Amino acid sequence: MKLILLGAAGSGKGTLAKKITKDFGIPQLSMGDMLRDIASSGSELGKKIGDLQRQGILVSNEITFEVLKERISKNDCKNGFILDGYPRTLEQAKLLKKVTDVDAVISVELAFDEIVRRLVARRTCPKCGEIDNTAYAEYTGNCRKCQTPLFQRNDDQPESIKARLEVYKQNITPLINFYGDKVFKVSSANSPEETYKPVKNFLKNWEAKS
Repeated sequence: MKLILLGAAGSGKGTLAKKITKDFGIPQLSMGDMLRDIASSGSELGKKIGDLQRQGILVSNEITFEVLKERISKNDCKNGFILDGYPRTLEQAKLLKKVTDVDAVISVELAFDEIVRRLVARRTCPKCGEIDNTAYAEYTGNCRKCQTPLFQRNDDQPESIKARLEVYKQNITPLINFYGDKVFKVSSANSPEETYKPVKNFLKNWEAKS
């Protein structure tokens, strides 16, 4: 089962991906995580990616495509994968099609006002990358996994969020059109469990037909 998760940052697609991974046994491939891992590896490519990230420059389609090709060739992807954060543009979708087809695209839908509210309250662990939210009742200011103090990323500031959402808005319609009847839309306005339920049913039905 080869899946793509579409959705703006803060829509809850990362949480959704973890639930799919647990139930269907396919790895979540986050482009952001893959790039960060390579950037910290000390390799020549890692140094190049790290330099671009420190300058706030987007990593090119050529680099992200090579990173993705290498990752999906690994043994744990032989039964499928979930692409989280890739493709972001029509050009990336066309590159992806050169190396593999996908079975379904799950588009996670959420009003932009709610996304801004969620992201402004988001906090990140600088050590392990775990994400928390100041709106949660159990929020302490420290990472739930490693107890490192959390921080607010620069791109979780209101103006940065709005700029990213504008870019997302421009790119999402061409992607939806490109994938056509492979797209399954789900609202993430409610709890993660309520968001996941229709997705799980959709994927189980897909498996039954395959």
